[in-house]
Amino acid sequence: MPASLPPFPKPQAPSDEPVLLELSTGEDEPCLRADAARNRARLLEAATRLVEEHGAAGVTMEAVAAAASVGKGTVFRRFGDRTGLLMALLDHSAKQLQAAFLSGPPPLGPGAPPVERLRAFGCAVLRQAVDHLDLQLAAQPEPSRRFSFPPQRFLTGHVTLLLRQAVPDADCALLAQTLMGYLDPALIHYLTKECGMPLERLEAGWTDLVARLTRTELPH
Repeated sequence: MPASLPPFPKPQAPSDEPVLLELSTGEDEPCLRADAARNRARLLEAATRLVEEHGAAGVTMEAVAAAASVGKGTVFRRFGDRTGLLMALLDHSAKQLQAAFLSGPPPLGPGAPPVERLRAFGCAVLRQAVDHLDLQLAAQPEPSRRFSFPPQRFLTGHVTLLLRQAVPDADCALLAQTLMGYLDPALIHYLTKECGMPLERLEAGWTDLVARLTRTELPH
């Protein structure tokens, strides 16, 4: 891991629109040199193999470098740190979710009432978390950066926007953080793996929580 972290971002006023994440892939970087793009793809393939063979715990910068037959410095230059590497592995599913709630069909995408979109959003995040739980847990930044980490800020911004439409008289920025706490990968891991709760129960709990916070009736 690098010796120092990037500067802690200054607090920003809440925005009415979530900032679009620029989750990069080789295909999205036309200016990337062909050899650099090939190296990136080879590193991600090596990291994917390590996840399949050893779980996310087996994905270290050193192990990926060895599996891809490159120097460790190449891995650090390409991804910054282990969290950046793990986030790149989650990139594809994150982009799919982002596209779904920004421009996909309702109720997850635009066109449905905000409360319906909130319900659909939480259930979609829960399903994605369960599918990639090992990686999501490993990719979480340390506590000092967790809530300012761009993916987390983006999702929280989307929830804040929907809450402002559904309950404009509420402290929506704070309520959004409360809702996002329900979707924390560590909590999902505890409830599903240690408590044995099925995904369907978590989805029903999310729907109930949204109904209570927005003072609406549960869907029939």
